[in-house]
Amino acid sequence: MSVDNAPDGAFAELADPYRRELLAHCYRMVGSVHDAEDLVQETLLRAWRGYPRFDGRSSLRTWLYRIATNACLTALGGNSRRMLPSGLGSGTPDSEHAELRRLDSVAWLEPAPTTALTTAMTDPAAVAVTRDSTRLALIAAFQLLPARQRAVLILVDVAGYAPAEAADLLGVTVTAARSLLQRARETIHVNRPAMDRTTTDRTTDRTTTDHTTATAVEESVLGRYLQAFESADIALLAELLRADVEYEMPPHPVWFVGRDAVLDHHRRRVLGHRTRALRTSANGFPALATYSERADGSFAPHAIHVLEIENGLIARVTVFLDERLFGSFSLPATLPAVV
Repeated sequence: MSVDNAPDGAFAELADPYRRELLAHCYRMVGSVHDAEDLVQETLLRAWRGYPRFDGRSSLRTWLYRIATNACLTALGGNSRRMLPSGLGSGTPDSEHAELRRLDSVAWLEPAPTTALTTAMTDPAAVAVTRDSTRLALIAAFQLLPARQRAVLILVDVAGYAPAEAADLLGVTVTAARSLLQRARETIHVNRPAMDRTTTDRTTDRTTTDHTTATAVEESVLGRYLQAFESADIALLAELLRADVEYEMPPHPVWFVGRDAVLDHHRRRVLGHRTRALRTSANGFPALATYSERADGSFAPHAIHVLEIENGLIARVTVFLDERLFGSFSLPATLPAVV
């Protein structure tokens, strides 16, 4: 039974404002938007069943976080983690000799629709905060941590709980929580260079004007990227890419480093096929959903491209080759043939 269909509508009304926040929390924990959605539903169902026993000693938010965090820990089990190709080894500047093969035995990280993580899509500053705490490299870095270290770090450094509060949420001593937090921070610090070149640039420190300007620039770059795809314009794509751009394509473990490699990949394997695309947003970043032409002329879901743009150029592209993601992004299951 879902909470939305529960007879106690009053609880659903109380809990609903926390739904997106809980989804973001579960997504940071497990690295999968599909799993996070299931865990939030489980959290709200458990909370609805237990609400008559809720004594109010903590806030409703804290109580929900307790249930959600423990649901995530149960779901994670042992050392479950999701990865990006960059977590498997070094990128290559050689597209010509790269072997593109699917590696379906790996649990790959998934993007999350920005609309599922925040209600303030028209507020550039709010989207930037979402981006800062859910950027793909950061989520991938969280996945390096054992589950309890991951939980303490996210509760303290992202959700804003004190170590003592995190200890209470997890049912451990404050000393244990502090130890877990210290080890988690050390691991994140060691992996910071591989995580993201911009992680230290805290978006929460920028002005609203900066956010608005950056959003306008990114929308322009996204529009030109879409144009390059639909018109197979390699010259336009070259203008948009930074010289040291990184390009990942899960579930392919190989990934490319450098503009020349990315352009060569597109010449050889991408731009020869008819493609349509729609704008979207993932993890607070501009994104593109691409569709490939079928034999009957219609277009089938192909990939979600997440763009990280710095100073008007694309610094990283993560292409998620998983048509199942299109449902989570509320994207059409097909596009009609072009007349």
